[in-house]
Amino acid sequence: MAHRDGDGWVECECGNRHWGLNGAAGLLLVRDKKVLLQHRAPWVHNGDTWGIPGGARDSHESIIQAALREAQEEIGIETDLVTAQETFHDEHNGWSYDTVIAIAEPNLIAHEQNEESLQVEWVEFERVTEKNLHPSFAKSWPKVLSILRIKFM
Repeated sequence: MAHRDGDGWVECECGNRHWGLNGAAGLLLVRDKKVLLQHRAPWVHNGDTWGIPGGARDSHESIIQAALREAQEEIGIETDLVTAQETFHDEHNGWSYDTVIAIAEPNLIAHEQNEESLQVEWVEFERVTEKNLHPSFAKSWPKVLSILRIKFM
């Protein structure tokens, strides 16, 4: 395994603390007009909320590499069953989170791979906001949804 140098807190110009010394990346899997959401464990930052698998990006990783690695660690997917389509960049003036929007092959299976996940669930695009969403994911969801509507509807 390559050196993990991305773990740590950053305080950006917006005044918030964020996880990931080099920024962070997450994977939004799409299949049949549904997205795969992860119910986060209560003990993690902004726990007991729904979002996407993701986390700190290491200095040697691309955004896509980081998002795939985090998803494999957290929800146990086979990354060769994923095709990245687009990246949504959320800049926080000194820190950023990149959401990799990707198509999941029909035979992709996700499950709670480690203690960071309570549950994973495929959710229809229009029903995502019915979940108790991670605050940052909730804030970016309208923009991400507009991308999904253009690409997948």
